[in-house]
Amino acid sequence: MTIERQFQVSCRCELLPYLTGLPLGLSRKQAKDLLRFRAVTVKGKATVRHDTELAPGDVVTIAARKQASDAALERYGLTIVHLDDAVVVVEKPAGLLSMGSEREKEKTAYRILNTHLKALMKTPAQQVFIVHRLDRETSGLMMFARTESAQAALQRDWKGVIKRYLAVVEGLPADAQGTLKDRLLEGKSLMVHRVEEGGELAITHYRVLRAKGARSLLELTLETGRRNQIRVQLAALGHPVTGDRKYGAKIGPKTDPARRLALHACELKFRHPISGVPMEFHSALPARLKALIDARALR
Repeated sequence: MTIERQFQVSCRCELLPYLTGLPLGLSRKQAKDLLRFRAVTVKGKATVRHDTELAPGDVVTIAARKQASDAALERYGLTIVHLDDAVVVVEKPAGLLSMGSEREKEKTAYRILNTHLKALMKTPAQQVFIVHRLDRETSGLMMFARTESAQAALQRDWKGVIKRYLAVVEGLPADAQGTLKDRLLEGKSLMVHRVEEGGELAITHYRVLRAKGARSLLELTLETGRRNQIRVQLAALGHPVTGDRKYGAKIGPKTDPARRLALHACELKFRHPISGVPMEFHSALPARLKALIDARALR
């Protein structure tokens, strides 16, 4: 079985050393064989040589056999969407921690991705660096840095990163769109509450995309990134995320048929920390959540 992997170039270089420097563990001979059999394209063109010059922003696509080291990713449902020498973008399934906790340190997106890259690079020194996280119950796009300098650059420019979510909520908000502003404080029980003073400012912009029966599909854009921000603010609005037992959603066969939190990170936009090239990634609403809303009932 063959798969295609895409990599975005972040610096000027020649194609052959770029291929051998990717986290695929390619030797010079293997890289040359891929070129010989036209398994490598640059900007969609297959007529490339080992000395083809690459520029920041160029997209290199490799068609290669699926590697056994992908098995761990598949077992936990983690998918690599984009990989280059500075950034990794993944799609995390619901139920998987982003990073370790006191109770769980092994079954996390961070640990699984690290193990995968170590196997590909054939070195224990390989690791990724955490940039942000998703709640365990939330699915969708998140990214890691490949170096500490890339991590620092991404976090330094974090306000410029666009993060959008899709949520299926109980009921229909009175306003078709709006902005939620609250001060949030996390208590000792790990529950997050709205407070009048103190805490941290949380700002979420929302708009209703669809409505059907007792549920609505909302698009949410985060201006800040507080723990449980979307879940707390929508619950306070009177429209908790479907399946969110932590913040007051109704739980039962009819009210929670998907048996999961109906929150999905669907869009991620940022500038590459090395090249400055705009990066944009999208992830469709999972089938189990899509089934909660009749697509024909557009608002």
